[in-house]
Formats: sequence, structure tokens, C-alpha cells
Amino acid sequence: MKPYIEKRAIEIGTYIVDKSATVRQAAKAFGVSKSTVHKDVAERLPQIDMVLAKEARAVLDLNKSERHIRGGMATKEKYAHSH
Repeated sequence: MKPYIEKRAIEIGTYIVDKSATVRQAAKAFGVSKSTVHKDVAERLPQIDMVLAKEARAVLDLNKSERHIRGGMATKEKYAHSH
């Protein structure tokens, strides 16, 4: 694995843990695709730092479990402003 990819994977994992960020937020912050964030966290990070990988995975799993709630709140907000 190239050094810049390892560095990016660690930075993305740290960002997700520190900010409780979603995949979309991390992708935007680092200027990469959501697929790249997934690959970095799911495949590359465990090879580099297993503890950080588990922490990042836990945050992403929590975000995934809450996403339907966030979507509903966004829709409610959208229609509250349009009426």
C-alpha cells in the first residue's frame, strides 16, 4: 500500500471518530468519494491500526442505524419552510 493511502486512511478514521462524522461528511472533508471512505475504513485501516478501525466502524454503524431518523427530520424541515 502506498504511504499516502495509509496516511489518508488513518486521517479519515481519526476524523470519523473525533467528529462522529458520516461517510458523506468524511468524503467531502477529504475530497474523495464515499466509496473511497468505505474502502479506507473497511479494508485498509484494519491492516494499519485495528483499534482505530474498530472505533471508526462503530461510529459508522451508529450513523447508519440513525440515518432514517435524520432523513425524516430533513424532510420535516423542508416542508415546514415551504408551507
